[in-house]
Amino acid sequence: MSFLARLSALVWFLVASAWFLFSDLVASGTAAAVNAGDFQEPLDRILLLFLLIVGYWIMSRLGQRRMDAGKATALVPRPGWGREFALGAALGWTGVLACVLPVALIGGLVLTKFTNTHQYIILVLDLIALAAGTLAIEIAFRGYPFLRLVEAMGSGLAAFFMAVVFAIWRTHTGPTTTASVLVSFFLGLVLAVSVLRTRALWVAWGFHFAWIATMSMLFGLPVSGAMSYSPVIAANANGPAWLSGGGQGPEGSAFAVLVSFLLLFAMVRFTGDLKHKYGYAEIVPGGIPVDIDAAARAQHEAAMGSVEPQAPMLVQILPAESVAAPAVPAEAPPPQFPPETPGEE
Repeated sequence: MSFLARLSALVWFLVASAWFLFSDLVASGTAAAVNAGDFQEPLDRILLLFLLIVGYWIMSRLGQRRMDAGKATALVPRPGWGREFALGAALGWTGVLACVLPVALIGGLVLTKFTNTHQYIILVLDLIALAAGTLAIEIAFRGYPFLRLVEAMGSGLAAFFMAVVFAIWRTHTGPTTTASVLVSFFLGLVLAVSVLRTRALWVAWGFHFAWIATMSMLFGLPVSGAMSYSPVIAANANGPAWLSGGGQGPEGSAFAVLVSFLLLFAMVRFTGDLKHKYGYAEIVPGGIPVDIDAAARAQHEAAMGSVEPQAPMLVQILPAESVAAPAVPAEAPPPQFPPETPGEE
């Protein structure tokens, strides 16, 4: 890309980042003003998600007119997106299980369960808020702004920069440890890699949702030091801090740093097919988008498609007497020589 194109992409990244901060303030302020009680958290997350989708769609129409809006925002409505979400969820669930299992086996978990009916109602509302909230965060950190940053500085630098910003944003609200910051940084890299390889947010959304839901709602453990995620189960991890993470939960343990780092390789391994199918950037010769897959598919269908058989050429056999004999050229008469005169030689 030219310098001006990179500069334009960087400007759109800054505009998109400002829109995320503005939308977050508007959503939280509106939800607080409505005072919806138990519905305040879902309302906040749903409103934030709505503002981000609408704002980034408008930006893509203004700044990336030649690109499909879904590709410009990484919200690509394509077949199989549910399976991509499930793949991300499986990786997220596995990662949390790998962090929690050593704590349960070596240190131990003390579980407290609340069986009040109202708690289960709040659990459903929290799941809705978590689904909307994790998608909103993925749109803000790995969607339209991230893709513009990739255009401005390349995929490697963009992934590293956004992972740093994600780690700061995720751990800035309270006391933290070096381990929890590293875990958030590696998780940011894992999520960025998933988007770069699949060119969509579905795997990243599934991973992010499953990571928080499993850690907090299934095991009742804190996420980034926050305890307000699960209304039904609360757990206290026993054992040394390097294993249990202390007040940060398993995300603050040294073991979680190793697990989150290994998840990078797992994400690369299990998104290979999706990268082969979707991960290559669109080729734009002369400013005209070209869909290589569609062109190859059309060529294949043209080559393999059915062809109408041609009408057979008929050979007509006629009786011999009805066939005129070919004209035979008349034989030339023999040459006439003058008679010989006696005495002439």
